[in-house]
Amino acid sequence: MAEMADSRPTLPPARQVKQPRNPISRRQVERVISRSVAVFGIVFGAQTIPWLLGQWDEAQPIWLWIVVPALFGSLAMVLVLSIAQVKVRAAHGLFAIVYLVSLVTWPFFVRPDADIFTGIHWLNYLITVATAMAAIAFSTTLATVYLFAVPLIYFVVRMMPVGGGAPWQLATLETVYNIILGSAIMIIVTMLRQAASSVDSAQATALDRYSHAVRQHATEVERVQVDSIVHDSVLTTFISAARAYTPQAQELAATMAGNAIGYLRDAAAASPDDGTTVRFAALAARITDAAAALSSPFERRMRSVGTKALPVQSAEAIYSAAVQAMVNSLQHAGETDVKRWVAIRGFPPGGIEVVVGDSGEGFDIAGIPNERLGVRVSIIERVANAGGKAEIRSAPGEGTIITIRWPHAPSQAAPAFDAELLPGGVS
Repeated sequence: MAEMADSRPTLPPARQVKQPRNPISRRQVERVISRSVAVFGIVFGAQTIPWLLGQWDEAQPIWLWIVVPALFGSLAMVLVLSIAQVKVRAAHGLFAIVYLVSLVTWPFFVRPDADIFTGIHWLNYLITVATAMAAIAFSTTLATVYLFAVPLIYFVVRMMPVGGGAPWQLATLETVYNIILGSAIMIIVTMLRQAASSVDSAQATALDRYSHAVRQHATEVERVQVDSIVHDSVLTTFISAARAYTPQAQELAATMAGNAIGYLRDAAAASPDDGTTVRFAALAARITDAAAALSSPFERRMRSVGTKALPVQSAEAIYSAAVQAMVNSLQHAGETDVKRWVAIRGFPPGGIEVVVGDSGEGFDIAGIPNERLGVRVSIIERVANAGGKAEIRSAPGEGTIITIRWPHAPSQAAPAFDAELLPGGVS
């Protein structure tokens, strides 16, 4: 047999794992909307300045020196706080309120001797900005009231002499245009919020279900582990001790008792998966060493298992299942002219296969009752929980072959085991 590597598990080299991008959420949507509206407001505010300067002489200076700094100062503050994501809704709400106050007070501060501009007032260019910020800052109901109230106030002022004395057709056209544009923005904001909230809710539900499934799986794995320890380490030891009529049987029972104590100690000190791995060669060496230590000889055959590795938990499960299969052969296959073997090989793309077989009495697999834990829990479920698969071929009088493969890939056909690795006359 080729020289085996050290059986101690080795730690994989540390590597940087790229974190997955966070899925869309309500918080992300709010951040994008607030920043977009803030930039949108700065652009419209810059376009308003030429019209403001052209109508500067219409209003009294006290109104201009209060309203203009308040409007454009709050607009700049919205941009800064939206980028920093600090007091975002408060900043947007402040601009919406400042604009509403400016619109309402406009007629009261027009100079009596001013030559009123009959075209569109400069405040009209900021109505859409104000309604968009109201949609971000206020509730849907309050934002809807703001959406209709502000254009209607503009409609009334626009037809007044201080507002240019516009005919009702022109004032209506400007008002309807502002309502339509503001409604489009509010609908977009509302739909994005609802979609993001639905995603958040679905994600929370999925995480809750996943956590529940993980807890159930952990409970099931722990149950299988406990059942396996009870069967392998306690019941099997008691049965072997009760049947230990010969020195060889007594030696086997003593060895099994020592292993039972070790299993119980290891189970008590078990820790969550920490990423450690065991090489295939080290696992193969442990299995063949265990076969050599048993009271009845097992023919040991092995081909190259390669340089791959598997998680230490999976390695322990495969090792325990293989040992249990060998112990079952010693206990149930008979003692007269029974050939026993264990064969190990690697198979592509990076798997390991262990075959434990004998030419003994065999048994009817379908006739095993559910309460019998040996084959079902100690071998089949134990390997399945480790990501592998165990297959059993047996029939009365035809011996038993237990094949353990890791990893298990349902989409791939099971590899055929080389006949030359099996003892002569066994197929």
